Amino acid sequence: MRVLVACEFGGIVREAFKAKGHDAWSCDLLPTEIPGQHIQDDVFNHLDDGWDMMVFFYPCTNMAVSGARWFGYKTEEQKTDIENFIRLAECDIPKTAGENPVSVLSTRYRKPDQIIQPYQFGHPETKATCLWLKGLPLLNPTCLVQPLFHSVHTEPPGPNRWKNRSRTFTGIAEAMANQWG
Repeated sequence: MRVLVACEFGGIVREAFKAKGHDAWSCDLLPTEIPGQHIQDDVFNHLDDGWDMMVFFYPCTNMAVSGARWFGYKTEEQKTDIENFIRLAECDIPKTAGENPVSVLSTRYRKPDQIIQPYQFGHPETKATCLWLKGLPLLNPTCLVQPLFHSVHTEPPGPNRWKNRSRTFTGIAEAMANQWG
């Protein structure tokens, strides 16, 4: 299966699908952190390249409710990001999964099909992660562990804070590849 993992610079989800034997590619404006099949470009230039499935991690900066206090300052950016998220979610790729934290998408687009937590997939962190699915089943938890901390919420300020908070947990990536691949 040809799998596009969009808006992923880390390569974690791409590599999980590749490990299952799929022709998996990541696509992001940034270079990949894990060497592999990566398209460094705008994902909208590659939606018609014959993909069977796309998992996308559209940036949440302007939509996540954790930043609601700043919404008044980024009305246009939020509108554009919502439109782009919907464009990816409703593209012609038969199987799609869009990921974002709890956000305005629930009211401005539609409610997510599922909300998952890292502690359902072997990681002790909590981070509510919403999934909007098309042609894919809900993800089944693979390894329930006791949630102990909120690493993504306590990430110290700095230039890489957004990157560290946005990487996909390996347990979630492996569940996606095993259950959707």
